[in-house]
Amino acid sequence: MSENTFSKIQNILQTYWGYEDFRGIQREIIESIMDGHDTLGLMPTGGGKSITFQVPALAQHGVCVVITPLIALMKDQVEHLRRHGVQAAAINSSMSREEIIVTLENAVFGGVKLLYVSPERLSSELFQKKLSHMHVSFITVDEAHCISQWGYDFRPSYLEISKLRKLKPDAPVLALTATATPEVIEDIQRQLTFNAQHPSPSTQHPTSNTQHPSPNTQPTFNVFRMSYERKNLAYIVRQTPDKEQQLLHILNQVEGCAIVYVRSRRKTKQIAELLEKNGISALYYNAGLDSTVRDERQQQWQQNEKRVMVATNAFGMGIDKPDVRLVVHMDCPDSLEAYFQEAGRAGRDGQKSYAVLLFNGHDKAKLSKRVADNFPDKEYIREVYEHLAYFFQIAMGDGYNVTREFDIDLFCRTFKHFPIQVDSALKILSRSGYLDYDENNDNSARIHFLLNRHQLDHLENLSINEDKVITTLLRNYGGMFSDFEYINEMLIARQSDLTQQQVYMILKNLSQRRILHFIPHRKVPSITYLRSREEKDRLVIPAFVYEDRKAEFQKRVKSVIEYATNDNVCRSRQLLRYFGETNTSDCNQCDVCLSHNGELVTKDGFTAARESILKLLGDHKPHHITEISGIPLSTDDIDAALKRMMNEEEIVFADGCLMLKAGN
Repeated sequence: MSENTFSKIQNILQTYWGYEDFRGIQREIIESIMDGHDTLGLMPTGGGKSITFQVPALAQHGVCVVITPLIALMKDQVEHLRRHGVQAAAINSSMSREEIIVTLENAVFGGVKLLYVSPERLSSELFQKKLSHMHVSFITVDEAHCISQWGYDFRPSYLEISKLRKLKPDAPVLALTATATPEVIEDIQRQLTFNAQHPSPSTQHPTSNTQHPSPNTQPTFNVFRMSYERKNLAYIVRQTPDKEQQLLHILNQVEGCAIVYVRSRRKTKQIAELLEKNGISALYYNAGLDSTVRDERQQQWQQNEKRVMVATNAFGMGIDKPDVRLVVHMDCPDSLEAYFQEAGRAGRDGQKSYAVLLFNGHDKAKLSKRVADNFPDKEYIREVYEHLAYFFQIAMGDGYNVTREFDIDLFCRTFKHFPIQVDSALKILSRSGYLDYDENNDNSARIHFLLNRHQLDHLENLSINEDKVITTLLRNYGGMFSDFEYINEMLIARQSDLTQQQVYMILKNLSQRRILHFIPHRKVPSITYLRSREEKDRLVIPAFVYEDRKAEFQKRVKSVIEYATNDNVCRSRQLLRYFGETNTSDCNQCDVCLSHNGELVTKDGFTAARESILKLLGDHKPHHITEISGIPLSTDDIDAALKRMMNEEEIVFADGCLMLKAGN
């Protein structure tokens, strides 16, 4: 990158964001993508990912397409960018087809610099057609771990991204993630076809922070890694038989804004009520709440009207609140990736913060049960497939391309199944190619006037805002007097000069007064048969869908248990090693480090013992354990040093001998 170009991007940073300079690896990522290279950026939560694609998008001709599953992030970033004069737009489920077409055409004709889309939109024929006419500067893939089948949050819709590369072969791809193991990092590159156009053996498998090509070759992709270490965040595991009392104790000890994560929707309400009864201001949040209620509660929490948000993992993605002082997990997540991402929402302002995991003897059994819940027996999966055909009345050999709304509760009551196992079975059938199971199929809001036009015109006692909403409805939609009509609440709000929440409450009130019947926007799962119905015994569930993914899930669950029960190695070290960082040091603030610092071992004695052991083993040959007794230091210091060095994998002990671990 030339000095002129760098001056340009630095000026953009200062003008739009007010920062004097880039931090971490932001500059390197921006230079790489502007030089036309596929780029993978590994940055922790709060590392400033958005800067790495927003700045180069403004510096280049064309539109940057940003693919993200985070609807809240889309809305927040688009609103923020527009306030600063940036041409940004998003395509989301609340928009009408006409609004989507207008937005895409604006992007085609140069009226949009950053276009945010969800991965589900990528397969749309309309989107692909419009994209083919856009000048795309580059494609950004946020939460890139979702494209990896070995990632904890794999989403099949992300696989559509590779098709965009065929539509736009000259547009480089910027992939960003805050949670990826070495295996997932390689899979991201493979799925996004990094290096596919110009093969170069020297760059196939990056092993360093920045991947450069061998001499006489053009670089095809770069990988930049920012350490996942969070120096201001103390990781704590609390072993406790009474999690509720421990939670109250922690919240009374640590001041400031907090998030409390639980596994079930029912528990969000239960814990929030517990906190309120004990004088701690709290709200609860889960995917079962109406979207307007979720938005309202999120706003209350972000504006510090309420101190604690008790939530399932449906909360937090894309929420940029820097002053969260505490994140507590009352239940263990399924993976360290999920834990690290959720815990990382604390302390994004760089101030001292805490991530606390509450753990007891029941958690290990609960985690093991999740393996069975996520991977029910194959015979059970076949049974769900057959019952589904009975439920939809699909005859043998029929059903191809048939789509039905799926009421999972009714299905489970009818055939005596449990929702968790049914949900897992349907996902496995989807990955096996028999069904398309869409858990988040959007049903727009609908209204039907219960009064005729004459009665409506002579209706009295309407408020000014109610009259505005009714007038806007009549102006935009027809057929509402004879049947239900789908409406766009955002469009009604905009044309009525009201907020979406105001429109929702007005329609709800009009419905209660029997002026109209209002069915709010909701998500209803749907199932599409991708093949004609088969005999259940002929279903083939491939190993890469079942056995391989089950083994990977078991490995992730085991890692969570090991993290929660390992009281010998610094918590931060454990997490960093999981993500492939080996050059780490003790954080001196987690529960393990604080416990070690309290041991009856002098720091100088411990250090001297460790250095003496390293010197003895420095020849990289096996030394019998009895040779250690020749070191002229206290037994306590030597034992403590040996214990720590083995736990931290500096040395290995086998067949009565000690030896430096390879690579040390």
